[in-house]
Amino acid sequence: MILMEQRTLGRTGRDVSVVGQGTWQLGGDWGEVEESDAFDVLDAAVDSGVTFFDTADVYGDGRSEQLIGRYLKNRPDADVLVATKMGRRADQVPENYVLDNFRTWNDRSRANLGVDTLDLVQLHCPPSSVYSSDAVYDALDALVDEQRIAAYAVSVETCAEALTAIARPGVASVQIILNPFRLKPLDEVLPAAVAAGVGIIARVPLASGLLSGKYTKDTVFGPDDHRTYNRHGEAFDQGETFSGIDYATGVAAAAEFAALAPEGATPAQTALRWIIQQPGVTSVIPGARSVEQARANAAAAALPPLPQSTLDAVRELYDRSIRPEVHDRW
Repeated sequence: MILMEQRTLGRTGRDVSVVGQGTWQLGGDWGEVEESDAFDVLDAAVDSGVTFFDTADVYGDGRSEQLIGRYLKNRPDADVLVATKMGRRADQVPENYVLDNFRTWNDRSRANLGVDTLDLVQLHCPPSSVYSSDAVYDALDALVDEQRIAAYAVSVETCAEALTAIARPGVASVQIILNPFRLKPLDEVLPAAVAAGVGIIARVPLASGLLSGKYTKDTVFGPDDHRTYNRHGEAFDQGETFSGIDYATGVAAAAEFAALAPEGATPAQTALRWIIQQPGVTSVIPGARSVEQARANAAAAALPPLPQSTLDAVRELYDRSIRPEVHDRW
């Protein structure tokens, strides 16, 4: 196994790799993935130094969790922290975020993953008022007391939600969309997380693949790919698909971003390296559907820091092309 930089994941007290493995793709929501192919991807990630998997109970209706559970049972040498999410199995109303439902969802995830205690459970982008509910955090504390979960966290859509959660003493980490096309978390969220000792998990790091530089305005995605059916938030929050950017705008900006990649690095690796070096980031969780993608993602951790000139160019591109369209909405 390759050694990779490890950082402490907030209030969990556990170290995780700076590049983790997102497993939304393995659930089948980006197109079908065979189990053997999924295991090959996870093998490639672990052998490349990844010690952090992120999943959710709704990825493939639990298939992602089940694959991870079976994989880790066969890889006892893999020291991996698994973070899952809960909350999206019910109507998105605050009244559903109660202890009885938490236990039901929690039992399903524990069975899927084959463990008695889940490493980390994140609320999966619930209604905004949930982040302010004392009763919700009391219920999460009860799950810890019952040893169903070791720690809890939140996944958010907005910076305001992140700041509300960071103020809660039991929240271990916050998962938020962060990439060179989504800079707003840099303003307040990351500094607040650092001050509070809360971890930051950066998701959608490649803007649903836009920042790989592989797509054109004529690219066609499969009908079962969220990049086809959720471009305008038809199925879930629009920010989860292409970071909420109009596709044509994103393709044009991605072409400019690709030109910033240093010699020997791909545009995708450049985007991951940019995220890794943002103060306050614990881990970035790109997805992968192939062994090659998993290895390339992990290799971004070994790249030298991007120079200030590149960081300035990313900011200029964002302010010119992305910010006018979506910054205020985020």
